[in-house]
Amino acid sequence: MKLSIIITGLVFAISCQHTPAKLSESTASLDPVQTQVQDGLSKAYFASGCFWCVEAVYESVEGVKESISGYSGGHTENPTYQSSNTGRTGHAEAVEIYYDSNIVSFATLVDVYFGSQNVTQVNGQGPDRGSQYRSIIFYQNEKEKEIILQKVKEQEKIHGEGKVAASILPFQKFWKGEDYHQNYERLHPESRYIQGVSIPRLRSFQKKFPQLLKKNAH
Repeated sequence: MKLSIIITGLVFAISCQHTPAKLSESTASLDPVQTQVQDGLSKAYFASGCFWCVEAVYESVEGVKESISGYSGGHTENPTYQSSNTGRTGHAEAVEIYYDSNIVSFATLVDVYFGSQNVTQVNGQGPDRGSQYRSIIFYQNEKEKEIILQKVKEQEKIHGEGKVAASILPFQKFWKGEDYHQNYERLHPESRYIQGVSIPRLRSFQKKFPQLLKKNAH
């Protein structure tokens, strides 16, 4: 994404050699951390490539109050954009979703997740490649884990068994990203990346799920 090198107008993403399976081993056996409802809002955590893109998708969904860009899934403390992009922290670009469970369910948020990405792409989404862009669905309790596993089965019926690239991990901690990453798609519509990747991804999702959108979703 932002580390992409622009050469003669073409964007090439820096890739990494770490695999999702290896990066998942250190946290997969841990007990999930359950977050608390805050001001009537529940929280959910997803990683699906560029967090600019994912943040914009979720913020267009009715019942989602806010989506925050950051990092999760790794083994280091206080990750930054620079450190996570080395592929050595184990963290992926992720989003923290604040949502009203009376309006939108966790199951629907998982539908949004799969409906807004290339389900079978390993270690990235679109032009963004590397372990920091891998797909992860985080669960905070067994009920969420069961929902995710059922949704994965549904995706496997469509794409083939074993084709779903997303890791399923117990949530541990979310590290909020730098201020300049927040609401990036909305604040920087002139960006070449936003125009060429983020907005098309958002539009594609909105076309598939018009019934889930806020009235003022753009």
